[in-house]
Parts: sequence; structure tokens; C-alpha cells
Amino acid sequence: MSEVSNCPVCAMDNTYFDGTVNVCPDCSHEWTDGENNAEETVPRDSNGAELVDGDSVTVIKDLKVRGSSMVIKRGTKVKSIRLTDDPEEVDCKIDGSSIVLKTCFLKK
Repeated sequence: MSEVSNCPVCAMDNTYFDGTVNVCPDCSHEWTDGENNAEETVPRDSNGAELVDGDSVTVIKDLKVRGSSMVIKRGTKVKSIRLTDDPEEVDCKIDGSSIVLKTCFLKK
């Protein structure tokens, strides 16, 4: 039997092969040996376009800001986004406030 590699997400070695995919019981990530994990780390907008630092994006849905009465309206243009460690989030400034937005609510 072949050795199962460490989890590509959490790097733990407590992984096993369940017959079809490799499984990490620590973080619940599943992957195949031939899977390209670089694809998961590329931030993409709601349409699948790749996002990079400095891009301008548009909000596609009204978003309530947690801990505030502020609402980011649909169609708001956000300039100069900054990528974070999480490929599903970007950091930006809207009306002088630094806010983290999910990429699924943005389009290029």
C-alpha cells in the first residue's frame, strides 16, 4: 500500500485513504494524489475571474456590515483591493473604513 501524504491544507500527517480520496480527519479536507492544490489558492470573483492586488471590483449584492449600521449597496465600486491569506477574502477600504469582503460577492 502506498504512503498517504500530509494534508495540503493543515499539513497534519494524520491522513488516510478511504478508497477514492485521501482524507484529513483534523480539518476534513479531501483530495486526490493528482489534484493540483494551486488552483484552490487563486482568489476568484463571482464570475471566476482571477483577482490580483490593486484590482477594482464591484459589489454584486447589498451587504450588511457586522457591528455597524452601515450597508454596502449593490453596484458599489471598490478600488485597490488587497489579497489576504484566505483566497475567499479581500481587504479594501470603503468610505474610509477598512473592510474584509468575501470574493463571492464581488465581480471584476
